[in-house]
Amino acid sequence: MAVARDSLPAGTLLGPYRVVKTIAQGGFSLIYLAYDEDSGEEVVIKEYMPKKIARRDSAGRLIASEPQLAENLHQGRKLFFQEAKALASLKHPSIVRVLDFFLANDTGYLVMPNERGRNLGAYVQARRGGLSTTFILDVFIPVLDALSLLHRRSMVHLDVKPGNIHLRHGNRPMLLDLGAVHPLAKSRARGGQVVTAGYSPIEQYMRDGHIGPWTDVYAVGASIRACMEGRTPPPAPERQKEDTLIPATEELKTRYPFPLLRLVDWSMSMEIGDRPQDAGELLEAVLEQVARNPNPDTVSGTPPSESE
Repeated sequence: MAVARDSLPAGTLLGPYRVVKTIAQGGFSLIYLAYDEDSGEEVVIKEYMPKKIARRDSAGRLIASEPQLAENLHQGRKLFFQEAKALASLKHPSIVRVLDFFLANDTGYLVMPNERGRNLGAYVQARRGGLSTTFILDVFIPVLDALSLLHRRSMVHLDVKPGNIHLRHGNRPMLLDLGAVHPLAKSRARGGQVVTAGYSPIEQYMRDGHIGPWTDVYAVGASIRACMEGRTPPPAPERQKEDTLIPATEELKTRYPFPLLRLVDWSMSMEIGDRPQDAGELLEAVLEQVARNPNPDTVSGTPPSESE
């Protein structure tokens, strides 16, 4: 991949971590593969680097791209570090572990283990959807359990999508991009956040939209539907203007169990009050359906043509 313009060069030392290469970039961060010189272990380092308001000087430090943006950069860096500390307290098998977090180069760094596996978004695209019910449940039950932990801690992820789910050996999922996680403080309880078309509900597009655990629930429903259809659902603003999305209970009724499709439609309700109010409520409903149906891959007695 092309190297980001302001990426740290290979060989840069960040504390005990030696940068190997840039492996990803986003609107607010750069992601590096590195190794711990003390242990020899590979790690992934996320650097706070908001591309619209910051640039790197000749010494490698982050500075505001314009003088009037200096306070924005300072506040964003402070929030990044505060949220990193909160994330470090989360212990769950489906949440990426935070190994370390520190300030350097006038910015913040989040260090995570480099776990081998594949990306669910890439897998869905390669398979063009049609993933089995068993596979979907194996992935999203642990994801919902992880989100339930976040929601109980009064935190929301705000960027759940197949591309942010990492599949380890045995298709064990791990929820990524926890740098997007936000505490539900009053100052962060409104919309205007970064959105991902197709997975972000309408309130996430609006400055006065009410953000909450139900926001992640919509994204989970959209992610499950993408696993089924192999394409991203239509963006929420398009649905608000004219909702042409055929309910999953109609569109996919010959391929997936009706109870699961009904939960997808419930989760993707446009109105906040019409959705499960948090991941725990949706998880409870999913587990209830699993308990009732010992053979989830059966649809009216006919198994799906695809197998994992």
